[in-house]
Amino acid sequence: MSTQKVAAWSHAEEFVTPGAHVEEALRHGEELGARPVGNGVGAALQLLAAATGAKAVMEIGTGAGASGLWLLGGMPDDGILTTIDLETEHQRAARDAFAAAGFAHQRTRVIAGRALEVLPRMTDGAYDLVVVDADRQEYPDYVEQGARLLRKGGTLVLTWSDKEADPANRDPETRTLREVGRAIRERDDFVTALLPVGEGLLVAVKR
Repeated sequence: MSTQKVAAWSHAEEFVTPGAHVEEALRHGEELGARPVGNGVGAALQLLAAATGAKAVMEIGTGAGASGLWLLGGMPDDGILTTIDLETEHQRAARDAFAAAGFAHQRTRVIAGRALEVLPRMTDGAYDLVVVDADRQEYPDYVEQGARLLRKGGTLVLTWSDKEADPANRDPETRTLREVGRAIRERDDFVTALLPVGEGLLVAVKR
């Protein structure tokens, strides 16, 4: 990659800066060991939520609430964010972050549990946007659940890894990402793109 392209990527990552509440959630997430999303990914999530007018958003992987704050920032005022995480300590931090940012508790549903056990109980075709930032070796299952949960025209977003771009990387997580990317790209019921923000965002719109 040329120096100019690296500079352009870096500029894009910092083009939209997070607010004070997101920054606090990022700090708290790092303290808890929850991998927070970066500026570029957060801004893209906010943009996707706003562009699609997403009123019903499902987030898999709550962390300390940074990504949820970005999503809520792009959603309409009557939108509801449902977020699932196995770590109750992370969820407590997220609830605090949402409240500190002024979002009414009715705007969020914070569910503790293993996502692949919770998602089958959710309503088919009820969500405008499904965001997955979780165990990447479980991505094939999350794709199937996302396809079921999304309405027609809804958007599935998977956080990615830049390791996937290097053919020399053949660890299990990277192999799973390659398989997932290939499978989604070949599906007739999705329009797909891999966006170069953060370590990458795989975005697929349900036909």
